[in-house]
Amino acid sequence: MAERLKRRGLVGELSAEFAGTMILILFGCGVVAQVVAGGALTTPPGGLGNHDSIAWAWGIGVTLGVYVAARLSGAHLNPAVTLALAAFKGFPWKKVAPYAVAQTAGAFVAALIVRWNYTEALAKADPGHTIKTQGVFSTLPANGNPNLPVHDWGAFRDQIIGTAILVLLIFAVTDLLNTPPGANLAPFIVGLIVVGIGMAWGTNAGYAINPARDFGPRLASFITGYGTAWRDQYGDLYFWVPIVAPLIGGLIGAAIYKFFVGWFLPTAEPEPPGRVPAPEE
Repeated sequence: MAERLKRRGLVGELSAEFAGTMILILFGCGVVAQVVAGGALTTPPGGLGNHDSIAWAWGIGVTLGVYVAARLSGAHLNPAVTLALAAFKGFPWKKVAPYAVAQTAGAFVAALIVRWNYTEALAKADPGHTIKTQGVFSTLPANGNPNLPVHDWGAFRDQIIGTAILVLLIFAVTDLLNTPPGANLAPFIVGLIVVGIGMAWGTNAGYAINPARDFGPRLASFITGYGTAWRDQYGDLYFWVPIVAPLIGGLIGAAIYKFFVGWFLPTAEPEPPGRVPAPEE
């Protein structure tokens, strides 16, 4: 019976990761489809949003995804976060791969829904389903902009930095020994972190900062007609960059938080005399 309950516990966690990541991508890929595909068809073009609306919708998607999944799984929604938690916070290593699979599956299903819902707009804006609208589903160096000469390794650097910032701040916001947000506001703050990263670090590689967020929708786009989904605008094999770089960046961000902040925080033990009033006898 205990083993059965344990298995059900893991199933519940994976189900929550699937659902939370699906919500994240429904908002994230959905807003990019609206801005890129729908916006290309307005008069004048660009009438359905811009970079800021994309950044805000991604942040809202993160917030709502975390609220969906947090009670059951902790709402990682990102293999880079899961890996960092295993390396630095005692999360079970045996759960890392199942969580990553569930997160990627949620992102994949959500991207299929976005692809289906925006079928007409995507076909009209980009009949060949090319790099022009690939960014609806997955990231590209310089967001596919040939005027900015960022290639694979520039994007790789960018994704390490962006994900390091993300995980460092997630560790700070969720650390009960620090000053975490009260009143269940942590998901809202995490969403704001993603908005900020999108607004400050979105130029060089589209701020995937999440292997599941990129690979799941990339696979969905590939099987629904985007033949160049695995490559960038230069024809280089690119899909590995937003997988490998965020995993590295997450570990770096977690290490920075632990050794520069977490190491010096007070423990959960009573504060020494002089820090807090002594208990009355």
